[in-house]
Amino acid sequence: MNETRPRDLRRRLKREGIVTDEIARYGEYLVREKHASQNTVASYLRDVTQFSAYLEIRGPSLLEATSETVRSYMDWMLSRGKSAASVTRFLASVKSFYDFQLFSGKLAANPAKGVAAAKVERKYPEILTSREVDLFLEQPQCVDAKGFRDHAMLELLYATGIRVSELTALDLDDLNLAAGFVHCSSKGKERIIPLYRTAVKALQDYVWKIRPQLVSDEGETALFVNMSGERMSRQGFWKIIKHYQEKAGIEKEITPHTLRHSFAVHLLENGADLRSIQEMLGHADISSTQIYTHVVKGHLKDVYQKAHPRA
Repeated sequence: MNETRPRDLRRRLKREGIVTDEIARYGEYLVREKHASQNTVASYLRDVTQFSAYLEIRGPSLLEATSETVRSYMDWMLSRGKSAASVTRFLASVKSFYDFQLFSGKLAANPAKGVAAAKVERKYPEILTSREVDLFLEQPQCVDAKGFRDHAMLELLYATGIRVSELTALDLDDLNLAAGFVHCSSKGKERIIPLYRTAVKALQDYVWKIRPQLVSDEGETALFVNMSGERMSRQGFWKIIKHYQEKAGIEKEITPHTLRHSFAVHLLENGADLRSIQEMLGHADISSTQIYTHVVKGHLKDVYQKAHPRA
């Protein structure tokens, strides 16, 4: 996977006139020290930059802001129609920025520490039922190269729960079909995820029969390639997901993350422990995994209300 190097990131940001030196250095820190994804870096820098622009008009400066300044900006965001989720994300971004300033010795205290997050209505992830997953995975027809490839990608995604960025970043050497696992590296961390037999068979068919037909460059390392033989892009994979959602006639909005959520919930429903699921998903904090227990409880409550004769 192509990673943005810190110095390249700083030059680009400064060239585009997006941020100040302080924020550019913060962007380098996110990439180099925190191993943050490009999406995370972009959203954090955008939040802090917008806060800086707000302060340029109203004062004080970014490094002179107080807790009250941060609260006032959050109130201003809400008054402008920003969602509670956006305001809460800003708070996470600015807390991280000021933690970096503490680390750098520019500040003695974090002005965002202790500021309460905006109340966010908890939205639990949408998942597919086991039947919907079966229907979805049945859509690619293994009659041509595209069908075999798509079938292998979808089976691998549901078998492992990996992110779309991780899927497209996989190299051929990350796959061990004999042992039945895939090696995934993301955000500076590595994990080994097992594969069920159907996924192994789909990957065998693709790797042994189809991929050699698609790849003309012997130096291409990507596991999944497009029809031109080049590494599959995130955008290309999203289009594949939407195509098979429409073909399956499933009304729920399906994204690569829908299969990730479904993978976790279905494991939990069938007796897997949270720590194992956390490890397979690559969550740094168990709290990120615990949300799936609420999904399972909500599902059980719905089943109870619909099925119990006295409910």
